[in-house]
Amino acid sequence: MLGSELVIRALARRGVTTIFSLSGNQIMPLYDACIDANIRIVHVRHEAAAVFMADAWSQITGEIGVAMLTAAPGIANGIAPLYSASQAESPILLLSGDSPVSEDGMGAFQELDQVAMTSPLTKWSKRVTDARTLVSAVDTAISAAMADRRGPVHLALPFDLMTRESGVDVLPDRIPDVAPVVPASAAVESISQLLGQARRPLILVGPSLCRGAGKASLRVASQTLSAPIVSMESPRGLRDPSLGAIAEVVAESDLIVLLGKRLDFTTGFGRENVFGKAARIVVIDADVDMIRRAERLLGDRLAARCFADVSVALNALKSAARQPACDRGAWMERVAAASLERGIPAPATTPSIHPRVLCETVDTFLREVPSPVLVCDGGEFGQWAQAYCSAPARIINGMSGAIGGGICYAIAAKIARPESTVVLLMGDGTAGFHLSEFDTAVREQAAVVAVVGNDLRWNAEHVIQQRTYGEDRLIGCSLSATARYDAAVAGLGGFGTLVERLDEMAPALKAAVDSQQPACINVQMEGHPAPIFARNQVGASAH
Repeated sequence: MLGSELVIRALARRGVTTIFSLSGNQIMPLYDACIDANIRIVHVRHEAAAVFMADAWSQITGEIGVAMLTAAPGIANGIAPLYSASQAESPILLLSGDSPVSEDGMGAFQELDQVAMTSPLTKWSKRVTDARTLVSAVDTAISAAMADRRGPVHLALPFDLMTRESGVDVLPDRIPDVAPVVPASAAVESISQLLGQARRPLILVGPSLCRGAGKASLRVASQTLSAPIVSMESPRGLRDPSLGAIAEVVAESDLIVLLGKRLDFTTGFGRENVFGKAARIVVIDADVDMIRRAERLLGDRLAARCFADVSVALNALKSAARQPACDRGAWMERVAAASLERGIPAPATTPSIHPRVLCETVDTFLREVPSPVLVCDGGEFGQWAQAYCSAPARIINGMSGAIGGGICYAIAAKIARPESTVVLLMGDGTAGFHLSEFDTAVREQAAVVAVVGNDLRWNAEHVIQQRTYGEDRLIGCSLSATARYDAAVAGLGGFGTLVERLDEMAPALKAAVDSQQPACINVQMEGHPAPIFARNQVGASAH
């Protein structure tokens, strides 16, 4: 069996049905092998798009997402979204073509130390140099991506290993299991006791528990433990507009449990002005480095730590739950109310479109369509979308703060869930990164609905410059007043329409869905800073 056939059959054996890719010389043998394995290749227009799509696939399905890129410049183009996937804790496998092993050190075409490039961004990265180990390498990579704190992995595949006989004719029957890290019973008992004694406990969870089965388990856990649970996946941290005024109640909590949530800038590094001087803090994490960081930053305020897979630890805490020492009903209600806080005045009715009203109109639409999936991407407009739009399934641009992947996220979500109505809200700055992927959407019949909030500028940077340097020091933030993103999408074979008045918005959404084509609604709107709902200055933010 050829090395390329071995890799693709190993993927199929692990349940892989779809690969996101841009073609290139060194991965042509793998493309050929996908035909006989009946694996679908979603062929994109830029390598970064393939990685963004693999990220979204994993977030929506809970399965491994697979991207395949060619050597050197190909994999280099995929580095930025690899960072985003790492921060989002998305299990993806990045396969890359590579120069031949037989030409190592000879100046081969596109020779590059890919492992050195991807190692800082992945849980595991390896270049295979022996074709007989290809299956075990694929298995190890996927297991590493899916275990404990999930994240991306990378496998570099030299061209000569792909094109010659591997010496392996039959794949092993057994797929190796990787047991999750189980919490120590003493740690579970200690944390359970702290939770039982607390008057105002609060559990903060990281991105991997914010979606799919993890999201559902949190609702049950909150009731069982009589403790509010806050999901955090935005670089704006506790000042994420979708969390309302949650920063205020965090400061009031007497026990904070970081369940797979990194202690970092999004939590103000655990400083006393964020968590509260009297708060006791618990860290549960499968990454020993995160526990050590907490020990270093928190000192005596760290009441307990637990090294474990967070899902396993959460189940253990539910089993060990005890009756709280006091009634926490009022506290639970206070936290819930804070998360729903949207305490800014509604904008006055004007001929122009305010981003809040635009997002509220889209939110009404999302409540009316079957199986909605919401994708939010962008600087300031992305935050308005997160604040005023919701859906059972949501993808945002994540902890990395990188923008531009939204179109790719939406396409992959629609491919993963063809029965869903996938709606993307993005700024006009964001739209420019991967607008050409509407060609991919047309070819793949991924009828997404993209709403471009067009304020004619890079608004996040505009806000920073205006606030820091003054109105007369604005530079490099303006975008074209004549750009027709809708017309560009129509030119690529999709549906496009321009909206200049609010009363045009609802009909435009209906027309976009009825077109059964990938659609772009270009909305001329006012530019406003992202909303902040906290009534004090407590909290952390990337801006």
